[in-house]
Amino acid sequence: MQKLSNYFLIQRSALLENMPRTSSKKGSANSTSSGASSTVDLFRAGPFYFTWILGVFDVYQVQLIALTTAIKASGKAASKELERIDQLFYNYANSSSRIIDPEGVESLCSDLELDHTDVRILMLAWKMQAEKQGYFTLDEWRTGFKALRADTMVKVKKALLDLEKEVRRSSNFIDFYSYAFRYCLTEEKQKSIDIESICLLLDLVLGSQFHPQVDALNQYLKIQIDYKVINMDQWMGFYRFCNEISFPDFSNYDPDHAWPLILDNFVDWIRSK
Repeated sequence: MQKLSNYFLIQRSALLENMPRTSSKKGSANSTSSGASSTVDLFRAGPFYFTWILGVFDVYQVQLIALTTAIKASGKAASKELERIDQLFYNYANSSSRIIDPEGVESLCSDLELDHTDVRILMLAWKMQAEKQGYFTLDEWRTGFKALRADTMVKVKKALLDLEKEVRRSSNFIDFYSYAFRYCLTEEKQKSIDIESICLLLDLVLGSQFHPQVDALNQYLKIQIDYKVINMDQWMGFYRFCNEISFPDFSNYDPDHAWPLILDNFVDWIRSK
């Protein structure tokens, strides 16, 4: 900003130094051919032009000062906000590892007056793009809380209401749904989740939207003996099934449309009842 300010001052000085002067001589050889040009030059060299050009640069400088002040104020506000976000993080972080562990998450849930199994905690993890279930790093915390513009617990509670609406939008929900599966992959190179955990997760993320479908699917998953775990492809198939297929008549279900085999079996099971 200081360089820009200096630039304007230099430009103004240069313009003044190179300003055309009026000539005291009359009848020069080029007076006739350059009459119009000379008239303009004389006008520009007059007091009006001096006043105008100085005014222009002064306006630029005033605007520059205002912009600089606004940027500095914005930067200070952002810095203060980040400090408060960090302080909030360290209220729950383990003093040794300097990350929020399961114990810290439990304390956070208590302050938010939420159960640790509440879907809004999973939504918060999604907003932070947390990689490890039950753990939040400082960078992840900053990512989520800066996006939520929440640097106090009061603001966090209010932000969770808006976050739930954000997640429920169809453009975001499928990303949240797939994230929920990945978040539950707690072991290195793990690619599938056991049936019991899948039933809990289905109820958590889809139960409020598709309760009859989820209830029936969970019943089937618990009694069937062909599958002990569910992979990502099957998990995404469950959402597509709930979102697209008429239930409970399955009138638009076509097994030839590349559904996971487990869903073919589920439909056959329902129809046989």
